[in-house]
Amino acid sequence: MSSVTPSFLPARWRVAPLLACHAAALALLASWTWPRTRAAWDALDAAVFHALNGSLAGSGAWPHAMALANMRAADALVALVMLAIVLRGRWIFARGEVRPALYALVAMLALLLAIRAGPFAEAVRALHLQRASPSLAIDGAIRLGQRFASWDRVIHIKDSSSRSFPGDHASVVFVWATFLGLRARARWRAIVVALSILFIMPRVVAGAHWASDVLVGGVALALFTLSWGLCTPFAARASAWLERLFAPVVRRLGRLPLARRASLFEAR
Repeated sequence: MSSVTPSFLPARWRVAPLLACHAAALALLASWTWPRTRAAWDALDAAVFHALNGSLAGSGAWPHAMALANMRAADALVALVMLAIVLRGRWIFARGEVRPALYALVAMLALLLAIRAGPFAEAVRALHLQRASPSLAIDGAIRLGQRFASWDRVIHIKDSSSRSFPGDHASVVFVWATFLGLRARARWRAIVVALSILFIMPRVVAGAHWASDVLVGGVALALFTLSWGLCTPFAARASAWLERLFAPVVRRLGRLPLARRASLFEAR
């Protein structure tokens, strides 16, 4: 197995895009905290919430679909779809790129978790940015967990949060989508964008997140993660390290008859 770093994982510092991503993230957060621009975000939040959450008032298939989409089991399905697109060779990544791409993505999601639990959480706490979700803050909100109480008792329906900022679920999707989008051709880039909207939308429809939790918090957190992952040697070095760590396991599994055809075991 070659240890050559794939071209889509630059093993060098790129200071200009690193600073640009940080500037964009900080500008988003500043626009959300400055009273004059915060009023615009609040107006957008209210409009989006009433439009999307109000769509659940009917009795057709839509409320049922949103209840299913906000179950924890749906999160597992979303994760499987995201993983399958990475692992299927020649969809996004070329032959031999699948394994280093998977390792790089896993490393960046670990980095996302570290940033979210560390400096980002401290900033949110220090600046008092935390808030309740619209389903808890707005009178008359349609709560899917209450409407489908029998379902909620079996598998929890995510329709509220006392700490809704930032949109953690959205930040994961943004990191995945951007990482794939930078490598994908036009058709697959459009598919990734469409799937990202599909994956993120249910939480906003249910009122578990405000629109700005996603567009400010989720995007800012993703920008910090992507900048440190792809504008520094982090992703390349982490991918190479994981390649060496799992090489014995990959070699053994690659000898299995069914595994030989899997893109994950193709040689680089």
